[in-house]
Amino acid sequence: MTANHAATSNDDASNALDLARNQRLSLLDLLRLAEALNGAGQHDAAAELYKTWVAFNDNSPAIHLAYFNYAVVLSQGGDPVGAVQAFRACLKANPEFAPGHINLGRVLEDAGLIGQAVEQWSHYAAATHHIDAEAVGHRHMILQNIGRVLEGAGKFEEAENALLQAFELRPESPEAGQHWASLRQRQCKWPVLPPSNHLAPRKMIDAISSLTLSCYADDPMFQLAKAYRFSKTLVGACPDLSRFPRRSPKQKSGTGQRLRVGYLSSDLRDHAVGFALCEVLELHDKNSLEVFAYYCGNVRNTDSTQERIKAAVHCWRDINGLDDATAASQIISDEIDILIDVNGYTKDARAKIFAYRPAPVIVSFCGYPGSTGSPFHQYLISDGYMIPEENEIYYSEKVLRIACDQPLDRKRSIAARPSRAEVGLPEDAFVYASFNGMQKITENCFARWMTILSQTPGSLLWLLTGDDDVNQRLRDVAEKSGVAPERLVFAPKVQNPQHIARIGVADLFLDTFPYGAHSTAADAITSGLPVLTMSGKTFAARFCGSIVTAAGVPEMLCSSPEDYVARAIGFERDRKSLLEVRESIARQRETSVLRDIPALARRLEDLFWQMQGECERGETPVPDLSNLDLYYELGAEAVLENIEFEDEQSYRKRYLKKLNQRHDYAPIPYDRRLWQKPDN
Repeated sequence: MTANHAATSNDDASNALDLARNQRLSLLDLLRLAEALNGAGQHDAAAELYKTWVAFNDNSPAIHLAYFNYAVVLSQGGDPVGAVQAFRACLKANPEFAPGHINLGRVLEDAGLIGQAVEQWSHYAAATHHIDAEAVGHRHMILQNIGRVLEGAGKFEEAENALLQAFELRPESPEAGQHWASLRQRQCKWPVLPPSNHLAPRKMIDAISSLTLSCYADDPMFQLAKAYRFSKTLVGACPDLSRFPRRSPKQKSGTGQRLRVGYLSSDLRDHAVGFALCEVLELHDKNSLEVFAYYCGNVRNTDSTQERIKAAVHCWRDINGLDDATAASQIISDEIDILIDVNGYTKDARAKIFAYRPAPVIVSFCGYPGSTGSPFHQYLISDGYMIPEENEIYYSEKVLRIACDQPLDRKRSIAARPSRAEVGLPEDAFVYASFNGMQKITENCFARWMTILSQTPGSLLWLLTGDDDVNQRLRDVAEKSGVAPERLVFAPKVQNPQHIARIGVADLFLDTFPYGAHSTAADAITSGLPVLTMSGKTFAARFCGSIVTAAGVPEMLCSSPEDYVARAIGFERDRKSLLEVRESIARQRETSVLRDIPALARRLEDLFWQMQGECERGETPVPDLSNLDLYYELGAEAVLENIEFEDEQSYRKRYLKKLNQRHDYAPIPYDRRLWQKPDN
């Protein structure tokens, strides 16, 4: 059905009503006239026409279509109660009409009636076991809706079951598989990708998102290839750029003009990213930069961090209600020189906006742990520990470096430190802590922690609470490992000032692997708590190492899983050595690179001007996407080998072996990554 948006006169509408009352208006004419009214903005007239038609044409065999369209018009016109009634009438007329079930569930969901929405979808899902393509598509959509809503409601077990059914129904459609794998990580269900009679392991690997992969494997080449594949899927075919001609840079270097810089993010609020950027934005040199903030997150009524950011920038724009093309047009109208993506592929990201190239220079910074693998992100800002020069092959962007890739806000409110008794901990126990999200705790990581507890009688492991079922699952695993379940203590969620204050009462922070602590590590060190970590090869697996190095305690870096376990046990047995680390953190607190935010702000400004200069000279880098489809195939094979930790040399040797095998079969063009042309 195609809507006719031609203007419809009052006389036409009146005549149509008369025809409807006298059963002389066909269904096709009804749909045509009503859609024309609706398209012209006359929602009430369209609704009245549908209402009249269904009242006087109840003998029509296709009346369910009229009720369905009537419900859609009511919903669009802001009458959810009427829409629910019309959708129910539609389904009474035709109980097997799938769009009615889908849309009724959505209206109920929008009204906050989550249980009724799920019940509506479940009823249809249970009734549709026939296998024609249309029914499969509808059943797939229903199951995805059930999973999405239940996940949002915190009912992870039920959501996981619905998403698995959707994934099994259409393994080639990645959305359900992405959420399913992510949910299993958040619930500490191991293995995250279990054996299945219906899903091949490769299908599971294909489905997981690049963020989920960061928590699953320390494989930087596959991480890049996964981001590249994710970008292609997310953005799709090249968007229509006819209204978005590529902007030439303005000549600003050396002129005294200010650079216009835009930060685009859904997290410019009370969020780890908002906390990280707040003081940086306040410290930017307003004589050098005009700073724009483009917020694409949900509306916040009371948010102290967001209020500070609004006060710090020259211009705040809420683009949540704008579509991607309109948002890009706004950025173009603002004549932004450097546009900074602070989301990457995280929650509520708007990656499609960048596909319109709304600024001459696009850079990834702060919000996403890795390369975007996109054709439109030209730069990535990180640091020398996170991305050593030899590791630039794992990034499609040109890498520029600051001293430490973890900004923090020195003005953040921190409550008074509580006593151990106040946070539910015994005074005399050695307390290991890990306040990373549950999704970062892998089976191998938890096994290491159990080894540490087994070798340090009387110690405790203090974790940030998850869902009750998740907490109990971890207690059960501990008990099977020979560790009393009561030695796991779960900290309830509290406001950020109280959370940072309580961290410091622990003795040692144990990092996760392969996705280590980011802002959580900075919070721990801010509270004076030593952080023990081991670095891998991916961005996510090196972040914590960057933070402890910037804090002036590189001795907290471990070289392997065995070293990590031995060092954790050693600190419990030699508490004087741990006290020395605490004293070192305290002594360097205000002079460390980690807290030199004014220097970080100046360095960022220098980098922005460097990018601007390169752009003016026609030297803006082109993202290197060569051979990434091939590296994806090799990476998918490599990840299935389940190698948790290996040194850089062994890792590259493994990939080169696969590349040589492929090259023997069909020649591979050389690239600047692992398959480089020999010198001789």
